[in-house]
Amino acid sequence: MELLQVLLQQVLVLIEQQIQQQQQLITSLIILAGALSLDLCVGEYPTRLHPTVWIGKVILLFKSRLKHGSKVREYVNGLIFAVALVVVVYLLAYNALSILEVNGIAVMVMMIIASILLLKSTFAIRAMEEHANAVMDSLMRNDIAGARCSVSMIVGRDTSRLDEEHILSATIESIGESTVDGITAPLFYYALFGVAGALAYRAINTLDSMLGYRDEYHRYIGYASAKLDTIANYIPARLTALAMILAAWMLGLDWRNAVRIMLRDRHKTPSINSGYPMSVVAGALRVRLEKIDYYRLGDGIEAITLEHCRLALKVMKLSSMLFVASVVLPLLIVHALL
Repeated sequence: MELLQVLLQQVLVLIEQQIQQQQQLITSLIILAGALSLDLCVGEYPTRLHPTVWIGKVILLFKSRLKHGSKVREYVNGLIFAVALVVVVYLLAYNALSILEVNGIAVMVMMIIASILLLKSTFAIRAMEEHANAVMDSLMRNDIAGARCSVSMIVGRDTSRLDEEHILSATIESIGESTVDGITAPLFYYALFGVAGALAYRAINTLDSMLGYRDEYHRYIGYASAKLDTIANYIPARLTALAMILAAWMLGLDWRNAVRIMLRDRHKTPSINSGYPMSVVAGALRVRLEKIDYYRLGDGIEAITLEHCRLALKVMKLSSMLFVASVVLPLLIVHALL
C-alpha cells in the first residue's frame, strides 16, 4: 500500500512538471508572437519610452567618468562599467518580471503584456524597413542630399559625399548587419535567457555602438564593450548567415554565389561577425558592397539598383522568420523541457 502511494505521488509530480513545462512553453510562444506582431504593426516606441534610449542615457552619463590618465585604468574602468551595466539590466528586468510571475490570471496577463512590451524593444524589423524605404524614396525623387541624410541614420560612416551607388551599398550593408544585431541576436538570447537576456544583449550592443570605437578617446574605455559585442554576436551572426542563404534560395536569388562570396569575403570587414551577413547579401544579390577605403564585398556582377535594396529587405524579413522557426523555437522547446 505504501509503495502504491509513493508511485502515485511520483506520477502526480511528473504530471505537474509536464503541465508546468507546457505552460512555460506556451507563455514563451505567446510573448514571442506578441512582440513580433507588435513590432510589425507599430514599429519603434517613442524615444522617451524606449528602454534602449534609457540605457544609452546611462552610458552617456558615465562615459566621461571612465576617462583617466592611465590607459590601464581606462581599460579597467571600461570593463567594470560594461559588465556592471549588463548585469544590472539583466537583474532589473528579471526581478521585475519575476514579481509578476505568480498565481492568478490577472497577474499572469500583466506579466505577459510587460514581457511583450520589453521584448519588442530589443529588436526592430519594421523600423529597419522604414529607414531603408526613406533612403529609396529620396533616391526615387533624385534627392541625393535627402538620401545621404536618411542613410546617415543607419550607418556610422560619413555620408556627406556618397554617390547613389554607395548610398545604396551602405543601406544594403546596414540591412544585412542589422538583421543580426537588430533582430536575430536579441531573439536568440530571448530563447536562451528570457526577456531579461534579450535586454542584456541590447545593453551590450548599445555599449558597443556608443563606446566601441578605435579612436584615441574610446580606444581603452570602449575595448571591453566592443569585445562583449563580438562575443555576443559570434553565434547569431553565423546562424543568421545560414538562414539568409536559405532565404536567398527560397526567393530565387543566387544562393550558390551567396555561399561562395561568404566563404571568400566574410573576413574582409573589421568585425569578425558583420562580414557574414553582409557578404551573403552581396553574393545573393550579385552586387558589390563597398565602404570606401575599408572593404569591398562581392563581385559586382550586377550594377546596384533600388530593386536590390528591396530584395535585401525581403531577405532580411524572410531570414528572420526562418531564424525564429529553426533556432528560436527549438531553443524555447528545449528550455521548457529542462
